[in-house]
Amino acid sequence: MVVFSAEREADKFSKAEEYQGKLQIQLLDDKLMHSVLQDDQKTIDDGKIIEDGINHGISAFVPNMMFENIVKNFSIAKQLYGEKLLRLIAGYDPDYLERNIRIPEFQKKLKKEIEERIETLKTEKLLDKEGNITNKGVELASLSLYIEEIDNLIAKGVIGEKIHKRSSRYGEKGDVRVFKKGDRYKDIALRKSIKTAIKRGHSKIEKNDLKTFERQSKGAVYIIYSLDSSASMKGNKIHTCKKAGIALAYKAISDKDKVGLVVFGTEVKDSIEPTDDFGFLLNKITRIRASKQTDFKKMIEHASEMFPAQDATKHLLILTDALPTIGKEPEQATLAAVSSARAKGITISVVGIQLDSKGEKLAKKIVKLGNGKLYMVRDLEEVDRIVLEDYYSIR
Repeated sequence: MVVFSAEREADKFSKAEEYQGKLQIQLLDDKLMHSVLQDDQKTIDDGKIIEDGINHGISAFVPNMMFENIVKNFSIAKQLYGEKLLRLIAGYDPDYLERNIRIPEFQKKLKKEIEERIETLKTEKLLDKEGNITNKGVELASLSLYIEEIDNLIAKGVIGEKIHKRSSRYGEKGDVRVFKKGDRYKDIALRKSIKTAIKRGHSKIEKNDLKTFERQSKGAVYIIYSLDSSASMKGNKIHTCKKAGIALAYKAISDKDKVGLVVFGTEVKDSIEPTDDFGFLLNKITRIRASKQTDFKKMIEHASEMFPAQDATKHLLILTDALPTIGKEPEQATLAAVSSARAKGITISVVGIQLDSKGEKLAKKIVKLGNGKLYMVRDLEEVDRIVLEDYYSIR
């Protein structure tokens, strides 16, 4: 169907109003924000370059260094920068680059392309004179990441659900509904189940006769999103987990809950106590870089101290692709920290991203001791949905 230009402009205007309303913050100057919301591809690509550079641990965009790395050993350069960033910064598909990288004429053209692309980012003040990412660059990357994830949630049909009506295993007994797999046996509405069986002429209660109490959310919910930023998370893994963090923050804060953040490696790199400041969380999530190994004990102990002392639902959600590697007995230290957190009323769930068998075994122990859930991820595209599913389970 052909859409007239006036209708397209109206759609764009509505989209811009919708996003600005959801953000409830002014991330960028009006001109740059308008460009992103109007689907200006160049501005969007600029944001993706900055965001992908952060995901690959690039501290500064130096054209000569990038060019030399690409020419010297393309396989290593592909690991270092990732295919998406190479495509955006060099202007060529990685396969095309690899086939032509030894041709002198092509090298000259490639070097010029990289220099001009980075110079443009400097002109736009997304990079400083030395090629370091500026605050404006991070803000553009934040907006780009935010819109990408919200569009993704809309496509999956997640946006618009009334989360506050979802049941919670921690709340008060409410309405009665049909019993389903995963419900607690202690929540079975015995009298209602018996009445249903009698009405159906059953001599004993059958499975399809069972009714269960719907548990309503009991009030304040505090959830801390704990993201493993070890080296193995670099690239697409950390990009996907960032988007999931944004989905969680968006949903929880819009539902009047508070979300905190812990970024961990060999030590806790950054943390935010549970807050309803979405813009602040968005900026911090965007800045996460991958490096070094993981210390679960320190992370769990630190996160435990971030929850308020008041009586409320307190939940720690850990995303990782590898279990503890720091310390003499990392597994025992981790489980001791989980036990201590549980004693403070904190539940713990784990989203395991392509964990090996040893990691999965320990993750099962963590969630059993932490009275949480384990989600094993094979498809990265499902991480945001899984994170939201975990959030719904504690509402």
